[in-house]
Amino acid sequence: MSAVLNLDKASFEKEVLNAKVPVLVDFWAAWCGPCKMLGPIVDAVAEENQGRIVVGKVNVDENRDLAVQFGIRGVPTLIFFKDGKEIKRVVGVQSKAQLQKLIDEVVG
Repeated sequence: MSAVLNLDKASFEKEVLNAKVPVLVDFWAAWCGPCKMLGPIVDAVAEENQGRIVVGKVNVDENRDLAVQFGIRGVPTLIFFKDGKEIKRVVGVQSKAQLQKLIDEVVG
């Protein structure tokens, strides 16, 4: 079973906004080259940080409402949520080390 949740409008509130731990959401698209590069990195940090943070992915083409709601202008966009609020956003491919550093900052 994957450590990464596939999120949509129906599951977003429960899994992200009402989560008891910080959540990292990867907004991506199937046609996006950088998204394909970032995907395995997100999967790896999700696996390594289970219990510390929840990781989910939102396909912006299938979930345009969420993309509009969160002002996604480019993919990949990573947004960290804590207590139902956006606390950090990064756009573009991140190295595994950069992403882990961000997670460590968010989780504390």
